[in-house]
Amino acid sequence: MKIIHYTSVKPTNFDNEQAKYVAGRVVIGKGDGADHFCMRIFEIASGGHSPKHTHAWEHEIFVHSGEGEVYGDGKWHPINHGTVLFVPANEEHQIRNAGKEILVFACLIPSGAPEL
Repeated sequence: MKIIHYTSVKPTNFDNEQAKYVAGRVVIGKGDGADHFCMRIFEIASGGHSPKHTHAWEHEIFVHSGEGEVYGDGKWHPINHGTVLFVPANEEHQIRNAGKEILVFACLIPSGAPEL
């Protein structure tokens, strides 16, 4: 069993043309013996965004805090604390912070996909 606070994991920071003001943490992954899924926690600062992209695996996302928008189905959708998202494989998507506070969300991916 592993019990931690997510902030005890050192973040990988992304700040470039594709992703702005994003910190990602692998909180449960291959290194923990997780054979089927990887759990990541992302923080996106105000004005930040993930890259707009597609890939061959699905995502399951739970928004813990903050306000933002997710791009899917060709349009932007509002998200906030408590929002649950399912992003199917090969669907173009992006998440951006639309508020003043940090947007925090948990993201599950299947094993075999890049952990970050």
